[in-house]
Order: sequence, then structure tokens, then C-alpha cells
Amino acid sequence: MKALVYFLIALPILTLSTFVTGQNTRFSDPETVIKDEFWGNLYADGGTSFFCQEPFTSKGFLLTDGYIYPLAQVRRALDCGTSQQCKQNDRYRQIASDLHNIVPVSSRIEMSRRNALYENLGSTGGEPDDCGIRESAQFFEPPGIVKGDIARTVAYMVSTYNLPWAGANRVFVGWNQMDPPDDSELTRHRQVAEIQGNENPFVLDPSLVNQL
Repeated sequence: MKALVYFLIALPILTLSTFVTGQNTRFSDPETVIKDEFWGNLYADGGTSFFCQEPFTSKGFLLTDGYIYPLAQVRRALDCGTSQQCKQNDRYRQIASDLHNIVPVSSRIEMSRRNALYENLGSTGGEPDDCGIRESAQFFEPPGIVKGDIARTVAYMVSTYNLPWAGANRVFVGWNQMDPPDDSELTRHRQVAEIQGNENPFVLDPSLVNQL
């Protein structure tokens, strides 16, 4: 009887925690993953850049691999040192190899946002650029078309790897609600899951973002 009572009490806890357990366990070499799996597999036939939705057929010098959850903030959270020093950290290598967090980005945009926190800037960020991006000091507001994608990816990184939020939690909750998964996000998610072997549960069930 005591065992049954314990099981019934513990069951809801287990149910709530199952969606944060799927990590990238297949890859741990970021450079190889980016070369062979990201550009050589996921985007082998081209695609569209993440923030600006510009089509491309192959990687050029104006395009780079960008991290939705910035690696600079991963390094800060792990306290593993510089980018070169962190390459020796197994946990960092695992996180930096996670394809759910890597997207094709304009090199210009990546240079300006790689250390920024996400925020709703409104008029404080001035007029949006041609892609709908606003920037102010260390803050970055993406165009509305990818706000939900960002929210669900950041939620995945926070819950999966125990990282801090890359901005205020309320921002991502709002973005997740205003921009639900579309066919493009779902298609990319399936492709990444097939390559990497794990899913982002927040894409499959966006309501889970509210539980973090």
C-alpha cells in the first residue's frame, strides 16, 4: 500500500519532467556537425535565412551558421572561459553541437546579435531595419515571423541544458503565444530530429513553455 501511495504521489512529477530530458547525445564536435550535418545535410539543398527569410542555394560568404541561444551566453553559464578554452569542455561541445539551436543567418546580423539578450524594444529600438529587426545596446528584437521559433528554441535550451533565459521569461512566453509553429518550423524540426535523434517538445506542444 505504501508503495502504491508513493507511486501515485510521484507520478505527476515524473509526467511533468519528461519533456525536458531529451538532449543531444549523438553529436559532440561542433565544427564537424556544422560542416557535415548542418550545411552538408540539413541545408545541403539550400533554404532561407532565419531572420530575413532570404532564399539561398548554398552557403556563401554573406551567410553563416548562427545560434538562436547565443554561445557567448552558454560560455558564461558554464563558466568555461574563452571560446577557445570552452572547446575543451565536453558539456559545451555537446550544447554547441545541438542542431535544434543552429540556423542559417546573415553574417552581418550574426555579428551584431551574438552577445545580445532578446527583448521587446518597441520604439526604444528605433525604426526596424529591412528585415524587421530592432536593436538597442545589448538587446535584440527579431522580426515577428520568427519570434515564436526563438521562444521555443530558447525554452528547449533552458530546460534541456539547465541554462538561464536569454532574456526575460515573459518575453518568450508572449512570443510563443503570438507566433505558433508553422509548416516551415515543423518541417525543420522533423528534419533535425531525424538527424540528431531527439525532439524539441516545445515545438510539438507550445503550451509547455508556460510551465517553465
